[in-house]
Amino acid sequence: MPAKKDSYIAVFMTASKEEDAASIAEKAVKEGLAACCNIIPSVRSIYTWKGDVCDDRESLAVFKTRKSLFEKLSKRIKELHSYEVPEIIAVKIEAGHRDYLKWIDEVTRPRRREARRASR
Repeated sequence: MPAKKDSYIAVFMTASKEEDAASIAEKAVKEGLAACCNIIPSVRSIYTWKGDVCDDRESLAVFKTRKSLFEKLSKRIKELHSYEVPEIIAVKIEAGHRDYLKWIDEVTRPRRREARRASR
């Protein structure tokens, strides 16, 4: 039976500073957890935290990766992030340019290496 083809996701994360988002993004890409990350330097976030309504400026990072890497990427973001509860959410990429999706496969962690680590 052929292996099931991996699907692709975009993972959203906010950070209090653009530099923090860039640092996390650079590590995730270097470690093969994401193919790339776009950073939008300033978004306005209105949210409830510990009973208060907050209105802050944050930077938004959007990582592109394979669904099978979500847990590892999420764990790594949590390790590096300054927030007690960082935003780490994924949305499925329903469709994409074939060459772009192939590139995501090529630059993220090889599946064989993941399988070897999981079997240890």
